[in-house]
Amino acid sequence: MDRNPLHRFSIPATAAIFAAVIALTGGAPQPAHAQDKPKKVVLRFAADFTPPPHPAGIALKLFGERLSKAIPGSEARLYYSGALYTIPEAFEAMRQGNLEMTWMQMGKAAPVDAWMMTIVGPGVLTTVGAVENMEKTKTYQMLVERLAKNQAIKVFGIGHMSFGMGVGGKKRYVKPADFAGRKIRSMGPVENPSLESWKANPVVMAFGEVPSALESGVIDGLMTSLGGFLAVREQAPYYTMGGAGAFVGDYYMVSASRRWWDRLSPATQAALEKVILETIKTQKELNWCVDKLTYEKYGTKDPSKPGVYWMTPQEVTAMTSVVGDATTRFVKSKMPAAAAPWVDSFVKEGRELSKQHPVGSSWIEKVDCKQYASMIVIK
Repeated sequence: MDRNPLHRFSIPATAAIFAAVIALTGGAPQPAHAQDKPKKVVLRFAADFTPPPHPAGIALKLFGERLSKAIPGSEARLYYSGALYTIPEAFEAMRQGNLEMTWMQMGKAAPVDAWMMTIVGPGVLTTVGAVENMEKTKTYQMLVERLAKNQAIKVFGIGHMSFGMGVGGKKRYVKPADFAGRKIRSMGPVENPSLESWKANPVVMAFGEVPSALESGVIDGLMTSLGGFLAVREQAPYYTMGGAGAFVGDYYMVSASRRWWDRLSPATQAALEKVILETIKTQKELNWCVDKLTYEKYGTKDPSKPGVYWMTPQEVTAMTSVVGDATTRFVKSKMPAAAAPWVDSFVKEGRELSKQHPVGSSWIEKVDCKQYASMIVIK
């Protein structure tokens, strides 16, 4: 007796069974390397800064180019200066899975999640090295975990806007009396207590609205980065800074909607994250080079003259001492009691980082800016 069960079927019948098995298992067997190949993605990327020549704008444009090479057929649809959503709207859209990626100022997401205000405020991270190491703070790590769990948002890292945050205007702002009665653009509500301490009238405004607001007199000055100063230099020729974050902390997280991200294959995630991290590193270098070259071109030792003026330590102290703990008190008043200890924790961690990483100690400060000469135009 023939005990081989396949011998009970004719050749055509056996072929039919084999074809059915293939159909049920999703098709012909694929080599392991083919299964691990990244799949093309089309994503929307909303950013809260202006297009090139702004350094962050250059980095985001490079992201789109790198993505199409790393994962052929992929496309990044880039939206600058709130063209697609405001930051609170973008935050909400990501949480709901209606937007793939954002590059947002963290404090501006506070209307959606008040905990986002725990890592903002002036006079905390005041050196390049301190800003670069912010991701090592327990406060930042807490936020990353919280966003992943409670908001369905994955954070990849911090893309710094500038290492020379400051205040620009048609006149010099270098002491508290200079601010009295002036309408100053604030990047978010957390900056308002500082401005109010200096007797200014803060106006929260997206950067895209700033040039026309300066021209029309809606505002007299603005808090911004050195890259932002370049964009409005004709309307606000006086720019004052006092270290990386003496006036304001400006930390922008690069993040994605987990509702979208978690559906991507592991190979696609790995390829995409590699491009994202490369972009963040590039932006840090571009920001430093723009800051450096801008100061070299427009720096002035005389505060009475237009240009970029670097405050003395005594002038910085005179400004920050007036603010005192106004910012932390404001932040605590706008968030759940459970978040309040984290505000104090970040201030403590940040100031310690500033001591551990003095001026000139960061790898960023040693970047050779010649490699970006063709991209950076300081007008």
